[in-house]
Amino acid sequence: MADTNAVLEIKDLHKSYGELEVIKGVDIAAKRGDVVSLIGSSGSGKSTLLRCCNLLEDSQQGDILFKGEPIKWAGSGLARRPADAKQVLRIRTNLSMVFQQFNLWAHMTILENVMEAPVTVLGREPGEVEDAARKYLTKVGIGDKCDAFPAQLSGGQQQRAAIARALCMEPEALLFDEPTSALDPELEQEVVKVIKDLAAEGRTMMIVTHDMNLAADVSDNVVFLHQGRIEEQGLPEDVFGNTQSERLRGFLASTHHGR
Repeated sequence: MADTNAVLEIKDLHKSYGELEVIKGVDIAAKRGDVVSLIGSSGSGKSTLLRCCNLLEDSQQGDILFKGEPIKWAGSGLARRPADAKQVLRIRTNLSMVFQQFNLWAHMTILENVMEAPVTVLGREPGEVEDAARKYLTKVGIGDKCDAFPAQLSGGQQQRAAIARALCMEPEALLFDEPTSALDPELEQEVVKVIKDLAAEGRTMMIVTHDMNLAADVSDNVVFLHQGRIEEQGLPEDVFGNTQSERLRGFLASTHHGR
């Protein structure tokens, strides 16, 4: 049964690159207002999983549901593809993704970067989008940088601009792929603060992160992936404070979050 309260739900998801299976049957649901953090060592499949949710990567088996609506597929196995391009676009615009690298257009101002997709993809009125873009840039603390170009901003400011750009799509959920890992520690905190503020507002988010403090602070559910499978998941206080699996214990010790 589909969880009607879930914004995003994946069931028995499998993803391979040729012979190499990187996601081996994973089930995750993010209910409205939930923050789900995916943690695990490099190569555990967490970023790939996030990209499958947003249909940036094709999965070979299993279901992805957006607000209870399943993605339609054509073909099977390695030939499986989404069958309905309109559905893909609609779902992808409702699951805004923030990447590790900020992916801002170098030739556009910060304001133009944030306005671009709502105007060109959603066909919204530029005047109305500009008001929203300025509001979101102010919200992430860089309202004074509207006319600057990306190269004039620090990494932390660029990432905050990328978050404002995601918010300007008015998505149902935000997907963050290692949003702080390309940043120096002092700039990282600026971005962490924005993510915490969004979590406090009750936004639905799925976050792939190497920052265990962030995962502990903002998550309703923490999922530890190991070699493409869920090894352990639960409330942050259980995952971090009452760890069950030996593998998770070893992982947390290696990130200096172990006890």
